[in-house]
This record gives sequence, C-alpha cells and structure tokens, in this order.
Amino acid sequence: MDSCLSNLRAIFCVVSSRNISEKTMARQVLMVFWLFSFHLARGQVSYSIPEEMAKGSFVGNVVKDLDLDLKRLKAGKARVYTADAPEYIELNRERGVLLIKERIDREALCRQTTPCALHFQIILENPMEFYSVAVEITDINDNPPVFKKTEIKFEISELIQNGAKFTLERAIDPDVGVNGLHSYSLKPSDNFVLNLQSQSGSIKKLEMVLQKPLDREKQKQIVLLLTAVDGGVPQMSGTMQIHITVLDANDNAPVCSQSVFKTSVAENSPKGTTVATVSAHDADEGSNGEITYTITEDADMFEINENDGVLKLRGDIDFEKMRAHEIEVQVTDQGGHSDSCKVIVDVLDANDNKPVINIMSKLQVVSESSPPRTVIAMINAADPDSGENGKVYCSISDHMPFTLKSTSANFFSLITDNDLDRERESAYNISVTCADEGEPSLSSSVTLSLQISDVNDNAPVFEQTSYEASVIENNTPGLSIFTVKARDADWNQNARVSYILEDSLVNGMPITSYVSISPDTGVINAIRSFDYEQIKDFRFRVKAQDGGSPPLSNNVSVKIIIQDQNDNAPQVLYPVQTSGSLVAEIVPRSADVGYLVTKVVAVDVDSGQNAWLSYKLQKATDRALFEVGLQNGEIRTVRQVTDKDAVKQKLTVVVEDNGQPSRSATVNINVAVADSFPEVLSEFTDFTHDKEYNDNLTFYLVLALAVVSFLFIVSIITILSVKCYRWRREQMFYKSSANLPVIPYYPPLYADVGGTGTLQHMYNYEVCRTTDSRKSDLNDVKYSRPCSESVISLDISGAQTLSHVQKATNDTGEQSFYYFQFCVVLRFIVKGTSETRVFTTRVQIPQNLKHAQPSNQFSIRLDTSVTQSLPHVEMGIYVDMLYVNLTLLFDINMTYEK
Repeated sequence: MDSCLSNLRAIFCVVSSRNISEKTMARQVLMVFWLFSFHLARGQVSYSIPEEMAKGSFVGNVVKDLDLDLKRLKAGKARVYTADAPEYIELNRERGVLLIKERIDREALCRQTTPCALHFQIILENPMEFYSVAVEITDINDNPPVFKKTEIKFEISELIQNGAKFTLERAIDPDVGVNGLHSYSLKPSDNFVLNLQSQSGSIKKLEMVLQKPLDREKQKQIVLLLTAVDGGVPQMSGTMQIHITVLDANDNAPVCSQSVFKTSVAENSPKGTTVATVSAHDADEGSNGEITYTITEDADMFEINENDGVLKLRGDIDFEKMRAHEIEVQVTDQGGHSDSCKVIVDVLDANDNKPVINIMSKLQVVSESSPPRTVIAMINAADPDSGENGKVYCSISDHMPFTLKSTSANFFSLITDNDLDRERESAYNISVTCADEGEPSLSSSVTLSLQISDVNDNAPVFEQTSYEASVIENNTPGLSIFTVKARDADWNQNARVSYILEDSLVNGMPITSYVSISPDTGVINAIRSFDYEQIKDFRFRVKAQDGGSPPLSNNVSVKIIIQDQNDNAPQVLYPVQTSGSLVAEIVPRSADVGYLVTKVVAVDVDSGQNAWLSYKLQKATDRALFEVGLQNGEIRTVRQVTDKDAVKQKLTVVVEDNGQPSRSATVNINVAVADSFPEVLSEFTDFTHDKEYNDNLTFYLVLALAVVSFLFIVSIITILSVKCYRWRREQMFYKSSANLPVIPYYPPLYADVGGTGTLQHMYNYEVCRTTDSRKSDLNDVKYSRPCSESVISLDISGAQTLSHVQKATNDTGEQSFYYFQFCVVLRFIVKGTSETRVFTTRVQIPQNLKHAQPSNQFSIRLDTSVTQSLPHVEMGIYVDMLYVNLTLLFDINMTYEK
C-alpha cells in the first residue's frame, strides 16, 4: 500500500512539470486504482519487459508463476481483463504464457511516470477466480531530447551587467531514467554560460548568464547553439539556436514581486475564469520600464494578459486528468531584460464523475438447486473522483435472493443469498446500482439478466382430489368417457405429464379390460360395452408421472358410474306360460263387481323409470267384463257376471315399462266363468295339447300309479272316519284318462289388499279331501315366509304338519324317480270370501316310495321348471296333488318354507 501511494505522488510530480494529454492522464489514474487493488487480489505476479517489443514476444509463464494447472486454465476459459484500457498483452491458454499483443510505447503509456506498469486481471470461471498481473515496462533510449522551438531571439542592451540571467526553454525527452535528459551545452561560450537549477534529480530551470559585457559596436548579433543531451546509449541530442540582438542602454531588468504564486481553481470552471494575477516591476522609465508577461507552458490550458499579468483559463480543466498545474511566467522589459516566476495552480475536485461499472464475469443460467453463496457475477466499480467523491458503494434491488459481497477495493461478487425456486421465479433482472459519497451523490446502474434452470422438484398435481364420471350402458367400445388433468409446476421435460392406470381388479378382471387412458392427454376410454345389470359402478386409480429423472408421480381415485338404459323388456312371472299345459282362472258366476280374478306379476331388470311398469288390457273376449289395474296388474271384474257370459274367456295383457323408448311384454290369460268343474272341462277340452313323453316316462307313471293307488286306499279309510264333516259345496271331478286336459293352476302369491304388486312371503295350505264328494276345501290360509325350495314333505300317516327337509339333488344315477300328474281343487277363504282354484303340476317321487309305510315320511321333488327359468325372482312353490283315475282320500298338511 505504501509503495502504491509513493507511485501516486510520483505521478503527480511528473505531471506538474509536463503538458500531459487528457487521455494519458486518464490512463494514469486508472493505473493508480489498479495498482491499489493489486495488493488485494487473490493471487498476483509481476513481470518486467522493455518497451517496443515485437508482437508475440514472450512476457511470462503464468501457469508456473501462479501455480496453476494448464487444464484448469483451459476449463476455466481463462481470459485477460483490462476494463476499458487497451489490451497490450494476451494470454495463450494452450501454453499458459503471456505474449505481446500490441506495440507498447512506454512514453505514450506513462510519459514521465516511473515505474510504468500494466495492470490487468486473469479471469477464470467455474468457479470464478481472478489473479492480478503487473507488467513493468522499462524504458529504452528511443527518443532524443526535443526543444519546442528550433530558435529563440533575445534583444539585450549593451549596458547589461555581468551576471544577468536569461531564461531558456528546456528540452523535453520522453524517456526516463538514464535515457532521459542529462545535460545541456552552449556554444560558443564567449559571452554567456549556462546555469542549471536541479530539483529531485531533474533540471527544473535553464538560464543563460552573461559573463562578459556586450559591446554593440563590436558585435550587433550573436548566434548561440544550445544542445540538450540524454544519458542513453547510444547518446541522443537535440539543438536550438539562440539569436541575440545587442541593444543600446537599458540597464535595469524587470523583477517579479514573488518567485512563486500559488492559487487554486475548481475543476469544470468555465473558460475565461481568472486564476491569478502575476505582478512585476522595472526600475527603468519610459519604454525601458514597460513590462510584457508571457507563459511558455500550458498555453493550451491557460492564457495571460501580456500587459497586466492576469492569468485566465483557456481550456477545460479536469481534476481527473491533472490535479495541479505549474506555469512559468516570464516578464520582459523593452530593453530585453527579463525575469521569471512560477504560478502553481491546484485543481479542486468536483463530484462530476459517476461510478463506472464493469462486469468482469457472469453466469447466464444458474440451476435452482444451486446452494446459497453461489457466485453469479464478479463486478468492478470505480470512480475517478477523489476523496469522498471517489468512494463507491454498490447495492442491488430488494426482495431478491441475492447479495453483493465486497471482495477487495472496488471489486464485488454477486452471490445467492437464499435457495432459488424456478417455479416461483424463472428469471431475474438484477439491477446493480453503484453510487459515490459526494454531494450530491452520483450513481450508475447496470442490469444483469439471469435465467433459473429447472430441477424436477415438483410432482404432478391433479385438478381434483377425486373424479367421478358416468357412462350410459351399451356404449360403443372406445368411447371417450372423460378426461383427468394433472399439472406440473416444473418446466419442459420435467413438466411433461404421462398418465398410467394403476393395476387393480374389478369383478376379478384387470382394470385394463374395462378402460384405457391416453398417456399424453389423460382421456379415459371405454374398452368394452358396459351392462348396468352386471356392473353398476367401479373404481380405479390413475397415476400421473412427469418426465424428470428420477420421475415424480401422484395418483387420484376415479369412479365410473354406469347409467341404466332401457335395454330389457319386462318379464312376466305370473301367470306362467307353458307349452304342455293350459292355465285357466275360474270365476264363479256369482262374482260381484271388483272380483279379483288374478294378478299379473312382472319385473324389469332395469332400474329407475326404466323399471316402472304399467299394465294394459290389450285384447279380451268380453272387454266389458274385465279390467286390469294400471299399476298393480290386478285383473278384476267390472260388472256382475251373468249366465249369458261365455264360460271361456281369453285376455291379453300388455306390460310396458316407462323407458324411452318403452319396451313391453304380453301375457295370455284363460278365464273360465263357471260354477262347476265339469262345465270347465267341457269348455276347455279343445285346448288339450298332446304331449310326447319319453319311453321312460311310461314306466315312471305305472310305478307312480301303483304307489298312489296304495296311498289312495289308505287315505279313504282315514278320511271316511275323521273328515266327513269337512265336506264343502264346491266340487271338482277328476278323470284319469291320458287324453284328459291338464289344467294347471298356480295360486296367486298375493293378498287381496290392493297392494303394490309385491309378492307375499309364505303360504301354509291345509288341504282336506273326501271320497264321495271329490272336492277339496281350503279351510285356512296361513302366511309365513316366501318359498323357493323345490321340496314338498308328505306325511302319509296323517300327521298334521310335516317337517321341512333340505332341497334334494337330482343327480342322475344315484336315485330313480316316478313321475305323476297331480291335480288339486282348493277353496280359498280370503277375507271372508270363498274362492276355488284348480291347479296341476308334475312331480317326481323316489322309487323307494313303494316301500314306505303309513307312518313314514318321504319327500316329493317338484318339477319346478318355471321357477328354475327365473332364478332371480322370489316365487312360492305351488301346491301340487296327484290326479289319477282313483280319488285320493287322505289329508295332507303341506308346509312350504324358503
């Protein structure tokens, strides 16, 4: 630091005695600042070279001298940083050496300043570093001493006394040291000798002293040759002629009032500003006492009035170019006598320069995962002003994750202060402002653009926490159901979202057999056509995965609801339509208005409005006799039955659902209007259909006939003794002919309460029969649970109630069966109303029944083909009895349970 200040003082000393250009002065000031910062650099090295070296000449090996690795030099993109100064020296990264790039003229670069040095930095990146380099430029004797004028003239009176002094213009030699100006010689030296005044080793004043009186009469003109010689090898010189005219009688020389005048002026003062007034006097009178003031140096900056000695500004004065001026003022009278004095003008600094900001190195892009204190840029800020005006401080915009750190004088590092987040801010425009401490303060700013590169630190996020969509059944495969959407806050590939179905099972099948998803758009498509009756809804999960490395993902639950479509027609459960038998409903002629004939029971496997059923009477033998309930399907009489009404009535009922478009089913119902069974048989004989039985059926019928005959005889004895009082008025005759019509009757499984069409749960029938009347009366109807088992338990011993048995399996080969036709006449007593029903069915009896004893129990498996065709419908088991050409005379208590 002390050496830096010494150099600074040396510069000022040299400048004070030379007319230095503005550009050169600026270089010197920058050099001082570089020299000051040199001592604070991370690493430094210095070299010394002579001026005027050829381009490409070797300067120094920085790799070796700075202890650097050549690979580091290449990888760090090492370069020379000189701010705004010309680049005289270049760096060869391949060899790690410094070479001459441009011709170096020490005199043009530093003038009289010693030592003369070039200061620059070597910048490396990744990580950012800089090293200071100083190259001293040594002088060579390449400039001879030069006088500004080739000749000067003096007019000297012959009366002038010996010892009179005449100031001469000094020669200028741009070289320094031994190569600079060394001595003067004056020839011939008959009348005059040279007087040299030195200060700090340099000649400050050159005078010609008269040592022998002049004699105008002998010599009017004297020509002298002044030679200036430097100390270089080879020695160089410059000359100036002095022409002296000898005048007559002026024996007093002018004398300055002060040898040194000191003054000051503020920089940037306007032209014409008075700087100082130089005064002198001459003891002579008249024209010999008239004094003329002249200046020989800084004539481009100052001017002096030759009559009154007022010194004024002529040019623009700048503190940063020269801080002080020394002006030589010569006073001369008319007789040629002269004197000289010095005017020292100190330039006062004004805060007229903004700080200069130079970006030494910076990053264009930085990763958002960069740790705090990552170096973003290196900045140099300098102010050529002095004192407080030259002190610089820098700052950046608030609310940014960056900070400026001062590394050395006028050098700053821009570093990260917090974690970066590209999703919050993808780019920054960092405004760096540098201001001085002058009054008023001046500042300058520069904006750095910084891009934040993305890191995959955000998983995709769905727009909804869960999704629910619906699709109508019977859709076309490939139908787009809906779209899931996820967003990723990252950028580019890290934000590219792909959609995947997570593995899961729906009804035992993989989800990919139901739906698919577009990996790019998230569109969910149906793979198959859905059936509402098979599946009403299902769930699965969709995973959204980004394209980062490693990828991040998220998932969401999706529910697909299948909407019902009216794709199923109503199915009639009752009455059952069979091809081998005829069903007929019996209506007594005594039936009143509103008599319940039967009820059409139907279901629709659809749901909602598609399953709402309505019943309409489409055809009827006599439409004025019957009507059907629109909502419950009950067929009732609309008027009193008369004797004129035909026995045989045929009705066609249409069952429609409420879908769009609606679907329907029809059922044909045979109604017999009669009070006796023979009347019914005679009318319905033509409806008999021949059935083709298997050969094995004949065998089973014969076997069943024998068994039933045995049971019949036992039953007659029991019935005659116990049940004679239970005979009833209604009769039903049975004839056991193979050609007789089989009229099956299936008891309506409902109660006559004007209900909604739902089935009742259970019937417990007690059937009573006699031998002579051949009629059956239903004394009681007990309600219990619905029946679905196809097993009837019979106790031929006459017990009141038989226990329920498990459903028998019909495994062929394990048990043989006999098949019989049963016909039963039942009289229902429902809410005080007596009704008669005739029904038949086909049953199978185990072969071992013929060995059963009266006290034993056995099970009869019903041939319930109708119920088996509709397994999803709850139906009651129908009451079945064998009808043969012998009358069954026994009481059976049958219990049907589910």
